[in-house]
Amino acid sequence: MEHTVLIIDDSESTRNRVIAALRDHGVEADTLTAVSGAEALSVMAENPVTLVLCDIEMPGLDGFHFLRLKRSRPEFADIPVIMLTVREDPRTKVQGLTEGASDYLTKPFFDEELVARVRVHLRLKTLQEELRGKNERLERMSRTDALTELSNRRHFVELLEAELARSVRYAPPLSLLMIDIDHFKSINDDFGHLIGDRALVQVGMVLRAQLRKCDYAARYGGEEFALVLPETDAAGALVVAERCRLAIAETTFGTHSGEVLGPQLTVSVGVVTCPDSRVKCADDLIRIADDALYASKRAGRNRVTVG
Repeated sequence: MEHTVLIIDDSESTRNRVIAALRDHGVEADTLTAVSGAEALSVMAENPVTLVLCDIEMPGLDGFHFLRLKRSRPEFADIPVIMLTVREDPRTKVQGLTEGASDYLTKPFFDEELVARVRVHLRLKTLQEELRGKNERLERMSRTDALTELSNRRHFVELLEAELARSVRYAPPLSLLMIDIDHFKSINDDFGHLIGDRALVQVGMVLRAQLRKCDYAARYGGEEFALVLPETDAAGALVVAERCRLAIAETTFGTHSGEVLGPQLTVSVGVVTCPDSRVKCADDLIRIADDALYASKRAGRNRVTVG
């Protein structure tokens, strides 16, 4: 992780001394400077800053006001601040920490102590970013199907419930498509489960390519997929369903050895659109769309049925 330290002090000699101390002790960080809290906020708005060293007594916007304004800006909330001041009274230290400072150092300071405190906070910042990244990956994994990288069933249900609530409250139409690969068992039987998995991945890619950015694609389970289409009426949902069906029927799905799985690889689709008096909850939407899907199966497969 690349670090940038912002030094806020109206004294040029102090700014230069901090820069020299960091450089001479091998702190791997770029440095930026500002002479007031107001200038510092402008610098932070234009540059990624890892750590701030801030004097308390400055013209215009002093260190305490800077901390308050920084705290009010969500994009700056996680940036630690080490306060630098000639004041040694405990009340000043407590006020700075209460306003949001992470640490406190009195002037004149020892270069070694300054550098040690900077290193600690840079290390803590690195660990926080690593933890945030791991948490984001875990969150992404918890809502993503590992094979197709579409939404998994749990996340699909959450999305559908949220979109249905929005549809009920604000009255935009909402459509749900349930899609099942026809005769998928024969693919696993004839070519093996690895090729079957590859076919699932390819179908997921074809389906995702047919959607808008506001739509959601999910692997519902096994060889069944679900598409959530916000603000899409029955006519629009039927267009999307037919487009998906044709796109899959026209796609050549091949194995690693060159054998072709298509054109026999087709899908059956069930469609339901809200508002619908039968729909009281997300489970109703899923049930109606699923019933329509199996009606497509009974009618010969490779077709769309509206529930």
